[in-house]
Amino acid sequence: MGAALKAGDPAPDFAGVTTDGTRVRLADYRGRTLVLYFYPMDDTPGCTKQACSLRDHNAEIAAKGAAILGVSTQDEASHRRFTEKHRLNFPLLADRDGKVGRAYGVLGGAGLLSAAKAFMGMADRVTFIIDGKGRIAHVIDRPDVSNHAGEVLALL
Repeated sequence: MGAALKAGDPAPDFAGVTTDGTRVRLADYRGRTLVLYFYPMDDTPGCTKQACSLRDHNAEIAAKGAAILGVSTQDEASHRRFTEKHRLNFPLLADRDGKVGRAYGVLGGAGLLSAAKAFMGMADRVTFIIDGKGRIAHVIDRPDVSNHAGEVLALL
């Protein structure tokens, strides 16, 4: 699936609640790079590999001036369990109504697989690297879940 948004586009504004109950918005990340990654579901094999790759390299990503924010449609309780089980060191955003996913074109996109996932309330796996001015710098629309941090670091 190719994301509808592309490098150079303004990143859609969003607001939501993270793993620890904190409300966040895109504007909270102004002045620094945001690695905004969408994934289908907490605690599934591919999503776990992807999250753990980012967890294991979060210090390197932060050293390049970037923050990580994961997004899926599960609620805060599911995100807390996933975070605790895998000792994730970055927040997850609970996009329960799918509003953020739809704004970024990762929920309900074109194609049968995207439609089936959207029907089940799951987003496509897409990562947006957003610059400090709120513009999309890069889109990774087919992340390598085992080496996702390496892909991100190569673009920072």
